[in-house]
Amino acid sequence: MVLVFTMSSPFLTDAQARMKKTVDHTLHEFSNIHTGKASPSMVEGIMVEAYGAMSRIKDCAAISTPDPRMILITPWDRTLTQAIAKGIQIANLGFNPAVDGQVVRVPLADMSRERRQEFVKVAQRLAEEGRVHVRNVRRDVMEGVKKAKLPEDESKRVEKDIQNTTDKAIEEINKHLATKEKDLLTVG
Repeated sequence: MVLVFTMSSPFLTDAQARMKKTVDHTLHEFSNIHTGKASPSMVEGIMVEAYGAMSRIKDCAAISTPDPRMILITPWDRTLTQAIAKGIQIANLGFNPAVDGQVVRVPLADMSRERRQEFVKVAQRLAEEGRVHVRNVRRDVMEGVKKAKLPEDESKRVEKDIQNTTDKAIEEINKHLATKEKDLLTVG
């Protein structure tokens, strides 16, 4: 068996890695859009003062969603309950936390139709930014292929592979955008 190594693999590997990173970033940005349904990701990154240092809520408490309209935060140390409530208020995300004994309850208000439409527009903007970034990666990698002066048939094959990778990345962003729009427009 003879193994053939081509110059194209570094270009394709680079394109795939950078495009995956872009898609992952876009999906992470989608997860930060409030759909009206409770999700631990809505509060887990909020910083709170714990033991004289700043910590994320997820590092000092368990976060659960007992129902679609409630986030329940159970600190591992009961003395952090007030600090967690204060951190959520300072984060200014539109939540009104309530300390209930040893837990912090964060009820979510119903969203108006106009507010849902605003969030859909935000999701569409984020998706477009992701698609533009994917196309920029494609352009950069294609320029690298041209500069490498590969044989013409090899160059065409690499460009085709990079275009296929680009199409798949954009398709994935579009698929997740459609799901996010549906979540945003569904009145729970």
